[in-house]
Amino acid sequence: MKAVLIWRGWALSAVVMVLLAGCEGDNATQSVQAPSHGEPFVEVAAASGLVFTHFNGASGAYYQPEVFGPGVALLDYDRDGDLDVYLPQAGMPDPGQSPAQALFPLPAGQPTGDRLFRNELQADGMLRFTDVTDIAGLGHAGYAQGVATGDFDNDGYTDLYVTAFGTNVLYHNQGDGRFIDVTSAAGVDDPRWSTSAAFLDYDRDGDLDLFVANYVHFTVAGNKQCAGGDGTLDYCGPQSYRPVRDRLFRNDGNGRFTDVSDAAGLGVAFGPGLGVTCADYNGDGWQDIYVANDGDDNQLWINQGNGRFENTALMAGVAINAYGKAEASMGVTAGDFDNDGDEDLFMTHLDRETNTLYVNDGTGNFLDATDAHKLGRISLPYTGFGAAWLDFDNDSDLDLFIANGAVRIEESLRGQPYPYQERNQLIRNDGTEGFTDRTEQSGPALALVEVSRGAAFGDLDNDGDVDIVVANNNGPTRLLRNTIDGDNHWLTVRLQGTRSNRAGLGARLALLRAGKPPLWRRAHTDGSYLSASDDRVHFGLGAGADVQAIGVVWPHGTREIWHDIGIDSFITLQEGSGKAWDGIP
Repeated sequence: MKAVLIWRGWALSAVVMVLLAGCEGDNATQSVQAPSHGEPFVEVAAASGLVFTHFNGASGAYYQPEVFGPGVALLDYDRDGDLDVYLPQAGMPDPGQSPAQALFPLPAGQPTGDRLFRNELQADGMLRFTDVTDIAGLGHAGYAQGVATGDFDNDGYTDLYVTAFGTNVLYHNQGDGRFIDVTSAAGVDDPRWSTSAAFLDYDRDGDLDLFVANYVHFTVAGNKQCAGGDGTLDYCGPQSYRPVRDRLFRNDGNGRFTDVSDAAGLGVAFGPGLGVTCADYNGDGWQDIYVANDGDDNQLWINQGNGRFENTALMAGVAINAYGKAEASMGVTAGDFDNDGDEDLFMTHLDRETNTLYVNDGTGNFLDATDAHKLGRISLPYTGFGAAWLDFDNDSDLDLFIANGAVRIEESLRGQPYPYQERNQLIRNDGTEGFTDRTEQSGPALALVEVSRGAAFGDLDNDGDVDIVVANNNGPTRLLRNTIDGDNHWLTVRLQGTRSNRAGLGARLALLRAGKPPLWRRAHTDGSYLSASDDRVHFGLGAGADVQAIGVVWPHGTREIWHDIGIDSFITLQEGSGKAWDGIP
């Protein structure tokens, strides 16, 4: 028997939780999802109905956008208590070409365009997905890259922003299972090549603003021919094209946004932007923005609290690595892996570079501690994209998952139809001074060799641990269901803002434990690469969990605390319902 706490909907002030218990499903499904000893994840996309193959439209011309997407989003669009999946689709980068000219055709029977899959979680905890794209009014038909999620109008329903090589789209969730395109009315389009995007409340006015990272000025007509190591054609690097500026859109609260990029000071520095994560890096109560640039200096935009930002990346130690080199930054994730109360940064790079760990000193200054934490050598053979801090084994320490896939031909694969495949990585935080690569010991799900890009993280089956959806370039979507089974406890928190934005994005949560330092986590959907994750906040608690209270620093600035918190459960904390908190800064 397996007990599963399932969200089945919530009113404005409370969440109704139903405890469902039952035997495992039929033998066929059970055999796919049952964990093996030492295997923390099992791949169940096809078995659960999440059937989608990315189509990049490659025709032999080596158009640069072909090799970069796609991302993925996890969101509860219908508020039934479980996470649904949105998958961006590409197409032909050259609109003058027919899909019949593509080297890798779309699988027979798969519709074109982006797809939305509704999670119809079964009472026994088994996953089942249904394609509801047409019913939902979605199916963006452009050359999509990534997706961001956030409730921009605070109506309780999560909206979607899709980035693309071309026109971006803002979909407004109508609350009845349908979305409508409000891009023009909202004023948030960007016809350039947009990559990652993030919703954040940078001005603390209670609604979500939008940051959009842009890559380079690439056009089909201006496509350049670049060569690989043996002189044959391969994809160009970002230096072949000039970078374009990122954009910040301020939410005016009436369904419209204003482009405040120049007014906010963001025009003074930019590069080929790929990854974005927003957090309060210097602890002053205002949301900052970190941008990972491909082969150029990264930016750390520190919020000045007056509508303007200052790029402090160079002085803060996060523009370049410890050797003074700008790296090919793709994905980025922020989290408190060392449990000292601030946001540390981890980002992914090309093979023959290392991924990089920047440790925050609490004031927004960072130290490149990649080698000190044993994260350099293990990343050298790989090109990393999507990544996140996650506690996959619920031991209270944040681990790392990295989605890998090359952008230049892998010499060992030369001659294969699409020679860019690499393995993904699972790296365990041992809670002391280092990390251990667990990939080889993690079974078939981590043995897949594909061209992975985006990755999104969340508890899709509501069993108390973090699952992963991986978006592959020119390949099938993968769902890595977490099958960790042990004595460790957990707690998942959904925030409900009243003065702050509805989902509390940007809030900092401190889980207070007897005799141990607090666990700090952040409410967010951004980070990784081109992707959006579960907006609920997950805490792994270890085997001897003794939760005393949870404190929340809301985006609006108020601080509250809740006592008598249970474990192994989902809870909702509504702004204004706790007690005033003047404890840990």
